[in-house]
Amino acid sequence: MSRLRGAREADSLRGFRTPESEPSVPYGLLKAARQSGTLDLTNRNLTEVPASVYRLNVDTPEEAHRDVSFGASERWWEQTDLTKLLLASNRLSRLSDDIRLLPALAVLDLHDNQLQTLPSALEELRELQRLRLGHNRLRSLPPEVFGLERLRSLTLQHNLLEALPEELGQLEALTELDVSDNRLTELPHGLGRLRRLQKLHLCRNKLARLPDNLAQLTDVKLLDCSENLLSDVPAGLSQMPALEQLYLRHNKLRRLPPLCAPALKEPPVNQAPPLSSQELYAGNNQIQSVDGEHLSGTSALSVLELRDNKIETLPDELSAMNALARLDLTNNDIGTLPASLGLLPDLKILLLEGNPLRGIRRDLLTKGTAELLKYLRGRLKEEPDSAADVPTAMTLPSQAAVNVHNIKTLKLLAYSNRKAELIPDELFGAAAGHAVTSADFSKNLLSDVPPRLAEWRASLTELNVAFNRLVRCDLVCSLPNLVHLDLGNNQLTDLPGELKNLTKLHSVILNHNKFKSFPEALYRVPSLETVLLANNQVGGVDPARLLGLVRLSTLDLSNNDLLNVPPQLGLCTTLRCLSLEGNPFRTPRAAIVAKGTDAVLEYLRSRIPA
Repeated sequence: MSRLRGAREADSLRGFRTPESEPSVPYGLLKAARQSGTLDLTNRNLTEVPASVYRLNVDTPEEAHRDVSFGASERWWEQTDLTKLLLASNRLSRLSDDIRLLPALAVLDLHDNQLQTLPSALEELRELQRLRLGHNRLRSLPPEVFGLERLRSLTLQHNLLEALPEELGQLEALTELDVSDNRLTELPHGLGRLRRLQKLHLCRNKLARLPDNLAQLTDVKLLDCSENLLSDVPAGLSQMPALEQLYLRHNKLRRLPPLCAPALKEPPVNQAPPLSSQELYAGNNQIQSVDGEHLSGTSALSVLELRDNKIETLPDELSAMNALARLDLTNNDIGTLPASLGLLPDLKILLLEGNPLRGIRRDLLTKGTAELLKYLRGRLKEEPDSAADVPTAMTLPSQAAVNVHNIKTLKLLAYSNRKAELIPDELFGAAAGHAVTSADFSKNLLSDVPPRLAEWRASLTELNVAFNRLVRCDLVCSLPNLVHLDLGNNQLTDLPGELKNLTKLHSVILNHNKFKSFPEALYRVPSLETVLLANNQVGGVDPARLLGLVRLSTLDLSNNDLLNVPPQLGLCTTLRCLSLEGNPFRTPRAAIVAKGTDAVLEYLRSRIPA
């Protein structure tokens, strides 16, 4: 130590030397990376990548200059090439050509930085399979990127891209491409050459059309074209045999795209089968009619979302969609429902809020899908479905018939209209091991949500416990994947604060309870699209906090105790259906309320003080 101090004091130029900065990357991390092949430098406030990172497998490590140890953990000569480099969430504005010194990289994560360009040396990373470049400032891609023959995943969301080059088609190994949240106005023809692509994200761009050769992507399972400027889609979309999820929300579509190609009497050899899409989302467009011919052969479709359009009538061909489990027609202009809709065997969710339906009592609409379908079947003069009352070989001692078909095939756990105070354990036992997605315990005498439902917290998305005697519902907060929740016709006065954990909740029905104010917990669920609070005792609502529910399109506050309607409620422009009938307020006048939601919101905005 004395010799070292003497050496420092003997350095006559010490005051003129630039002090050495501390290394940006702890040496322990570099040492561990040589052993594991992974280096995680996420969120370290880096403005550039240290040279020690690039030269990780080039320079001789410090251990080589010390006493050699033959311990397993100290064998510095037994290095592993770096295959995974994570540099996300830093402040990188450039990447050095020295990246070529890491030729074994399979994963390179650069998302959430400030990159404006990419180095040409990127093409030398011949083993690269995953390249994450989202949330940067890229305006274009260098041609070197398209020489990465093994690249399987390329994510470029949230950049400044205005075009994609034709060379994109050279990435033939690509299975995932995300170019959402950019400025794209068109797509290159070369996109159709990505035959192994399975996920394609194009949402939130400025696309006015899709290329005709998109149908050549025969392996695509998910296609998201939401929030663009599409007024039509190529007919060839119906020939994509693997497509399972098609998102066309928030575009300018005026008609529903064909869901499958016409059947061929003599299909050519190796002809692709019709569209096998399971879910179609076409909400928030300008669709005015649904062509019955477009619905032919759609027996595989399980979800059809047409909410927030301008549909006036529904074709009878809807009754041919035998696998349809969810039909969302919220906020359209539908006046009547075809009675044949009641024949859909698997339909469990039918959403109709915000439509000027005639001939159907309002109280019937609040009783749920099962009652509505039963009513429609009655209009066909068919015998009511009483299969649930027929004795079977599996009748339990508690007289609860277990419908094995519902559990195994429809993923439905049903025990409704039994006037039961408890749901039998035998029913839950019969569903053990099955990924139940829906539960219907309506029309019973339950005072709480059955605790055993928590066994399906990972899969349950729909829960109906309406028409019971619930005074609390804390257990629903432990079901994080809930999308639809029906708590109508109970004795609830409040909702638990933990409801904010239900980040996927889209609709909640609270009609006919005992709420005296808008439930505090609902203000903290920004995913909500539909809130039904009719026939309670609600005395007020906070419009400033409602503005935080950026997806809220349907709000039913009819038949409550609102003495005034705050003008700021008019700022909630996402509302497509606002029901205020049956409240004791004086303004807006009944004549304005009768004109509909747009007129009410416009009136309220005019009352906001300057």
